[in-house]
Amino acid sequence: MHVRIIVAGKPALAYAKAGVAEYLKRLARLGSYEVVVIKAGSSAEVSARLLERSQGCWRVALDERGEGLSTRGLADKLQTLERRGEIKTLAFLLGAADGHSPELREACEWVLTLSPLTLQHELALVVLLEQLYRVASLRAGAPYHRD
Repeated sequence: MHVRIIVAGKPALAYAKAGVAEYLKRLARLGSYEVVVIKAGSSAEVSARLLERSQGCWRVALDERGEGLSTRGLADKLQTLERRGEIKTLAFLLGAADGHSPELREACEWVLTLSPLTLQHELALVVLLEQLYRVASLRAGAPYHRD
């Protein structure tokens, strides 16, 4: 299963650029992952672009109102989705500063939160990539994750 992360706006902060580059490099050894950047804008504009770029994908909206999982819970959920065999591309959708529109959340198969706190979108991208790396390394039997 291919994982596509679609994010509004290219990371501008130095820590985010470094974190994205580092985790994409690590993930490249463990599966098929990509980050797709779309133009930022209003919530409605970004939500429309996210939906357009994720057509044909199984969509996951990242939103503080979503389901919260532990790392093991996320690993189990992703493994269950992969076992279904029908999902070719899983798309994580990260909005800009104003978040997602209600229409986008309704169009997604799953709404997930990384934290009950509201996260700045560049930080959320780095946290998502780190968690995807943690899940992939856990599944590969690497010692990165510790319970």
